[in-house]
Amino acid sequence: MSHRVINFYAGPAGLPLPALERAQAELLDFMGTGMSVMEISHRAKEYDAVHNEAIALVKELLAVPDNYKVLLLQGGGNLQFAMLPMNILHSGRKADYIVTGSWAKKAFKEAKVVAGDAARVIATTEPEKFKRLPRPEEIKVNPDAAYVHLCSNNTIYGTQWKTFPTTGSIPLAADMSSDFMWRPFDVRPFGFIYAGAQKNLGPSGLVVAIIRDDVLALCSDKLPAMLQYKVHADKNSLFNTPPCFSIYILRNVLAHNKSIGGLAAIERNNREKGRLLYGCIDAFPEFYRGYVTAPEDRSFMNVDFNLPSEELDAAFVAEAKKNGMVGLKGYRDLGGIRVSMYNAVTVDNVKTLVAFMEEFARKRA
Repeated sequence: MSHRVINFYAGPAGLPLPALERAQAELLDFMGTGMSVMEISHRAKEYDAVHNEAIALVKELLAVPDNYKVLLLQGGGNLQFAMLPMNILHSGRKADYIVTGSWAKKAFKEAKVVAGDAARVIATTEPEKFKRLPRPEEIKVNPDAAYVHLCSNNTIYGTQWKTFPTTGSIPLAADMSSDFMWRPFDVRPFGFIYAGAQKNLGPSGLVVAIIRDDVLALCSDKLPAMLQYKVHADKNSLFNTPPCFSIYILRNVLAHNKSIGGLAAIERNNREKGRLLYGCIDAFPEFYRGYVTAPEDRSFMNVDFNLPSEELDAAFVAEAKKNGMVGLKGYRDLGGIRVSMYNAVTVDNVKTLVAFMEEFARKRA
């Protein structure tokens, strides 16, 4: 096998090696067809099996109740920012938004384009530069809201919801693009979940969405067909030619996740990775300066910190690359370092990074 680096990029992100090796083995001759999965018809029985297995694995791994549909969509999370309010916020309906970072803010901005004042911010930590999440007492849900939207993990600022807000009978709607399936969670409070595949699930070009039947019933049928959730649900996400290869890789990743013990095993790995990395940061607080102010809000997926100078930031990134670790340069607006530890990043990968960080701090502090 050719040399592979340790990939800490924020996305597109690394994928589990067994999922890639399976694709490599089947690339030229998929299921005896003499063709790649990228070449066969999306109506072929061989592709149909992959498509349905991917959907079934989403349901199985998350214990999705029977009153939900799993959709495989295109257009990325950005399209969902508009598509959700387009489907729901008609006939005088309104929605509440919790803004905890750039992506949540973009979702609200798109909802405003679609629905104007029917989209409302009910809590935000923007005045504090998104260094923490709102506390429960800061979140006041409007009783007339059709849904409450949030972003479960903030890739830029490094915060993550561990306990979701309680909204009573009002369904949550969540952008889970950057931490979908990092752990098991109860799907039932959510009316709609969407996740771009390119962090924890597969290549870009695919969105996995989960919609509850009562929310689906509210959706508009007066939109162009491609923008209607009802159309995609009725057609089993085969209304148009799907991104077959992305769905195939999704299937491979989910099958791998199941084979290693499911989401309970993945959560154990993710918590151990977080313990190791945050332990190192906390051991050198004057050298590795974490961005998030509330420890309970720290993300297990994306970790931001700054060194004492931009020169040290640059040296850290350069030396890490020489040691086989890439993708550590911080987001452009924050600078510093960002470590993205999605599911495919192993505990051993993080141990390698932590050993490097300890040595770098001792040499440069």
